[in-house]
Amino acid sequence: MSIVTEKQAKKILTKVLAFSKADECECNLNGQLTGNIRYARNTVTTAGEVSDLTLAVQSTYGKKVGTATINEFDDASLEKVVRRAEELAKLAPDNPEQMPNLKPQKYGKMNTYFDATAKVTPEYRAKAADDGITPSTKNKLVASGFLTDSHTMSAIMNSNGLFAYNVATNVSFSATIRTKDGKGSGWVTRDYSDVSKMNTATASKIAIDKSIASVDAKELEPGKYTVILEPAASVGLLGRLVNSMGQRAADEGRSFLSYKAKENEKNPPKNKLGEKMFDERVNIYSDPHHPEVPTPSFAGDGAPVGRTDWIKGGKINTLRNTRYWADKTGAKYNPTATGGNQWIMSGGKDSLEDMIKDTRRGILVTRLWYIRQLDPQTLLYTGLTRDGTFYVENGKIKYPVKNFRFNESPIVMLNNIEALGKPVRINGNMVPPMKIRDFTFSSLSDAV
Repeated sequence: MSIVTEKQAKKILTKVLAFSKADECECNLNGQLTGNIRYARNTVTTAGEVSDLTLAVQSTYGKKVGTATINEFDDASLEKVVRRAEELAKLAPDNPEQMPNLKPQKYGKMNTYFDATAKVTPEYRAKAADDGITPSTKNKLVASGFLTDSHTMSAIMNSNGLFAYNVATNVSFSATIRTKDGKGSGWVTRDYSDVSKMNTATASKIAIDKSIASVDAKELEPGKYTVILEPAASVGLLGRLVNSMGQRAADEGRSFLSYKAKENEKNPPKNKLGEKMFDERVNIYSDPHHPEVPTPSFAGDGAPVGRTDWIKGGKINTLRNTRYWADKTGAKYNPTATGGNQWIMSGGKDSLEDMIKDTRRGILVTRLWYIRQLDPQTLLYTGLTRDGTFYVENGKIKYPVKNFRFNESPIVMLNNIEALGKPVRINGNMVPPMKIRDFTFSSLSDAV
């Protein structure tokens, strides 16, 4: 038993709450049925499935909170985990930020489940691996990759009568394909809620072609270049930007969104909410209803989640916060969906090919890797290009170039936009290809 129906989940959680003697009790039931296959050096190395159902019980006495988990569901085990959570709560110090449980909420109906994904077989996974291995072997290349599919469910119930339930599916695939001498490398990734959209053969061919095309890379001097960033090259920087948009860190002076008061300024704001910080074409939002990246319509505490515009027209429109911090500051509570921080960036009409044709001199980047923060106040990051970096001149890809180390901030990047393309799904988000001027490459890297 790993995936239970809404009716079954409600029955289990109702029974759990009946055992509770605490002031408040909240229960979370999470199930997963996942499968995977991994290959390297043109050979499958591991394959398997995981099935599990876990219950977490949070008991509260005043401001004291205790949590216990279990994956046994007979009555004795259910009562045992409730008693354990209560014992831990009584031993715990007061949590000054503890908020009372929410009352019943209304949720939108999300289409996060696709039957085809839930029924992925070992044979499908084997074919996905072979889609990379066979053509790589024919081209004297070395393939490695990973495919994982998941069928998950989550349910929450509390002693105030709140109940929420969701079931979801997802499949993700990535492959790295290299020349035997290690001098050329290509990479690709794909993920979907609906496995019928997945084509691992087509995806693998992209990595194969880049692997062959990236051989004999030439050196270019580091410096500022116009770059064409494929979605995989910008998702890491953009995701770090979105995840740094917390109200509390901004209010406490620890963020790029902290407001620096001017001399003698009276009653200055603590954060930059409403301030224009990016190109007016920059719009980043979350939406559980998005057909390509659907999410549950509730947060981890059971709060309902709808569309939220984080950046709108280049302005800071909304800041992430907790119920405690929203209550403390008198702000609106802005929760994010359980199971991840989905975000969507609006794009434009230019294709990747259009961007290349319109570039006199620039660099095409497949992806960025090993990204690390240098300065939280400016969101300055460093990292490396990888798996296919190419020099573009007069509208054409001329030749592969050695990889670079970059030092760049997504704040600067989103002020130097020259063109945006159609967003595509990557890592559960929607990201457009981007053409950016004056992107800073600080040194060369010998990595491929």
